[in-house]
Amino acid sequence: MRTRITFIALISMFAVSIQAQQIINLYTNGIPNSKPSGIKETFGGGMYRGTSTPTLEAYFPEKEKASGAAVIICPGGSYTVIVYQGEGVSTAKELAKNGIAAFVLKYRLPDDSTMLNKNIGPLQDAQQAIKTVRENAAKWGIDSNKIGIMGFSAGGHLASTAATHFTEALIENNNKTSLRPDFQILVYPVITMQDDLTHKDSKRKLLGNNPSKETIDLFSNELQVNATTPPAYITHAADDKVVDVDNSIQYFEKLRHENVSVEMHIYPKGGHGFIFGMKNWMDPLLQWMKKNKWMND
Repeated sequence: MRTRITFIALISMFAVSIQAQQIINLYTNGIPNSKPSGIKETFGGGMYRGTSTPTLEAYFPEKEKASGAAVIICPGGSYTVIVYQGEGVSTAKELAKNGIAAFVLKYRLPDDSTMLNKNIGPLQDAQQAIKTVRENAAKWGIDSNKIGIMGFSAGGHLASTAATHFTEALIENNNKTSLRPDFQILVYPVITMQDDLTHKDSKRKLLGNNPSKETIDLFSNELQVNATTPPAYITHAADDKVVDVDNSIQYFEKLRHENVSVEMHIYPKGGHGFIFGMKNWMDPLLQWMKKNKWMND
């Protein structure tokens, strides 16, 4: 199913209702910031490795349930793998069930052998995803002012990067399409690249072994917050031993001090990846989306 074909439509015969799925190649005129490589993209155990062809996999709600909202999902994986099935597809299906169009982003994993500048590769794909959804909003029954981005773990770093680095287009954008997500949803996210708090594997994969202070600060997203940063929903577990909850707390504080609307839910227990053991973790997120008029009551 995951081929270079630009569009694939499937009908699920076993679902209670019919749900169309599409796989869309993000780039039609060559992938920016890429170079030839012998690395092969593979999929196994629900995860992608060595990603080289960025795509969006779309899950649309039934028309009578559609809220007009859309969410682009960035699964995590320490910028080393993409936890595509568990954090991406499963989340997309649940969002679609609740009237939200969901797009799972298979972004390029940063690698010097496949990219001219690996620091910006994932962000380029996130920007292209926002651009693609916004430019096709009318066709897909989406409100172009209700397009958010969601990320888990290192995917949360990517989502918060897209939410704080949208003024500079790192992709072709001749139409001047807004690259600003209308809202951001961050689930046990990596936020900072500062040594005392960052997730070291994510930092090393994205920035390399010896990044400059300027680069570290640039991709420490708590330092990039300002009054134009989109509203945020953040959730984390206090006992997370992989990505310290202070990533979320610091980001919350920066948003709050810039008067950016933000809601945060911290669970006392659950660890990293708590969504896999918590059945109703999405309920407060859906309530937040309703309160903020991103979706219908």
